[in-house]
Amino acid sequence: MSPLVITLMIVAGIALLMAIAYINHMVENNKLEKARLKADLNDRLRRSEDLAETLPGQLMTPALKLLLSRLQLHFGERLLPLDKHNSALKARIDELRKLIALGESIPVNNPPQQILSEAKAKEIRYQLESLHGQMTRSAQEGLLPANEAKHWLKEIRHMLTQVHIEFFGNLGQQALQQGQPGQARLAFERGVQYLRKQNDPARYQNELKKFEEQLARANAMVLDKTQPAADEASELNQGLESLESEEDWKKKNIYD
Repeated sequence: MSPLVITLMIVAGIALLMAIAYINHMVENNKLEKARLKADLNDRLRRSEDLAETLPGQLMTPALKLLLSRLQLHFGERLLPLDKHNSALKARIDELRKLIALGESIPVNNPPQQILSEAKAKEIRYQLESLHGQMTRSAQEGLLPANEAKHWLKEIRHMLTQVHIEFFGNLGQQALQQGQPGQARLAFERGVQYLRKQNDPARYQNELKKFEEQLARANAMVLDKTQPAADEASELNQGLESLESEEDWKKKNIYD
C-alpha cells in the first residue's frame, strides 16, 4: 500500500471522526434545546393555569379567563410534540378547546378573596406581576397583537389599583370596628394619597371621594376621643392648683 493511499486513509479517518463528533454535538445540542423548550413551556403553562384558577374573583373577568385559556392552549399544543405520551396534557388541551369555544360565556368560578392584610395584598400583587410578565412576553413573541397587549397591561394596572383601594378601605374599616380611629385615619389617608398619585385620577373620583369622607369621619372621631382627655387634664390641673393653694395656706398658718 503506497504512502499516498495510507495518508488519504488517515485523513479520511480523521474527517470521519470529526464528522461523528460534530453530529454527536448537534444531537446533544438538539436534546438540550428540546429539554429547555419543554421546561419553559411547562413553566408558562403552569403559570397561566395558576393565574386562571387562583386570581381573586373580584379581579377575574370572562375576557381575562378566555385570554388565559388561549395562552394555555397555545403552550399545551407546543408542548405536546415534546411530550407525546402525556395523557393528562392531551385531556387538558381538549378541555381548553371546549372552554375557548364558549367565548365570553366561559365560566368564571374564582371566589372573591378579602384583602385584610398587607401579606394578602402583596400576594395578589405578585400574581399581577406574573400576569404582566406573561402578557409582555406573549406580545414580544407575537402571541398577542400589540393593541390587545396594551389594553391588558392597562387593565393590570387598574387591577393593582383595585387591590390598593380594597386593602386601604378594609384596613380602615377593621380599625374602626376595633375602636382604633387613629389607625383608621392613617389607612384612609394612605388611600387618598395613593389615588391622587394615579395617572388617571378621573377614573377613581368616586373611590377618592369615599376615602376623603371616611378620612374626615375618622379624623372627627380622633378629635372626639382626645377631647375628654384634654378636659380631664384641665380638671386635674385645676385640682392640683387648688391643692397647692391649700398647701400654701397650711404652710402659712404653720409659719404664722
